[in-house]
Amino acid sequence: MKLVSTNPSRRLRGGAGVRLGIALAACATLALSACSSSKKTANPGSSGASGKAVGVSLILKTLTNPYFVSMASDAKAAAAKDNVKLTVAAGSKDGDTQAQISAIDNAISRGDKGILITTNGDAVNAALNQAKQAGLFVIALDTSTNPASVADITYATDNEQAGKLDGQYAAATLGGKPAVIAMLDLFNNQVVSVDIQRDHGFLEGMGIDPGSTTQNAKEAKSGKYSGGTYTIACHQPTQGAIDGGRSAMENCLSANPNINVVYAINEPAGEGAYNALKSAGKTSQALIFAIDGSCAGLKFVTSGEFAADATQYPGKMASLGVDAIAKLARGGSKPTVTSGKSFFDTGTKLAAAKSAGGLAVQSPSDAASACWGS
Repeated sequence: MKLVSTNPSRRLRGGAGVRLGIALAACATLALSACSSSKKTANPGSSGASGKAVGVSLILKTLTNPYFVSMASDAKAAAAKDNVKLTVAAGSKDGDTQAQISAIDNAISRGDKGILITTNGDAVNAALNQAKQAGLFVIALDTSTNPASVADITYATDNEQAGKLDGQYAAATLGGKPAVIAMLDLFNNQVVSVDIQRDHGFLEGMGIDPGSTTQNAKEAKSGKYSGGTYTIACHQPTQGAIDGGRSAMENCLSANPNINVVYAINEPAGEGAYNALKSAGKTSQALIFAIDGSCAGLKFVTSGEFAADATQYPGKMASLGVDAIAKLARGGSKPTVTSGKSFFDTGTKLAAAKSAGGLAVQSPSDAASACWGS
């Protein structure tokens, strides 16, 4: 997998979603509480609660997105267990770098031992470098910094693999039929790692060469996929939001009304696409493939609105990050990347109502045992 550059979502949900823009915003600081996620992932290597409390800052894109709310919830549960004094801060929307910079400055002033961050963009890099110079350990969550070396390590989904799972399932489900594909991306005016990785992964899963390692929409617009012929009907930005997904899908249908495969950067974009297809009377024509694995999104798989959904585990990213900094602050070793990768892979699986082409899938009900949100 290639963590080529940064700054999405989201989560991309409503992450992730993902919103573009840099605006001044107030940080939201949450007091450590007994609140915790009802679904926990085993966390080996726990630092325990011995010794003086360790200060850690969790700096998120927003606190209005269920994806990031899940991170905050599971981070607080890990903090309570590890005797960590956790401060949670966020911008008012995706792209709000100034609020994140202020939160980084505050973490340095407090003498925190580490920062966990879902970065809103490259503008935070200088502040993160200052934090590292001050001795704080920096862990990027969900999306790598650009360059990745700005953070000490990244805990994330293998986004390219998540896209591949969707693409492989799409190709198998079509069973050799011609594919008319709508690519509902994150942005069309900036390059971000998660956007490229998921888009390229989906195409690769279908057996289509993305045509570039650093940009979207560089693939041949027609040709052959692993099961037959394909046509790329459109690449449209969604900002990872429901409204964006709907507008993007409407534009795509205007360009080609015969679309039968929809790649969506995340669940909100997929939900918006479904709304557009429903209004056009084409829900039975097109299959939607999303990435997220939220509890709400898995219900869309059960109902048939989504053909498949590749899962992510945001709470696991945050709780493991809290554990790692607490352990390091008490004399433990630094966390290491997953073998063969440049980051720590927190996992992904494909949730679908039925198997296709012999591919391994989880039923929506099985996947729900580790879902996030409500």
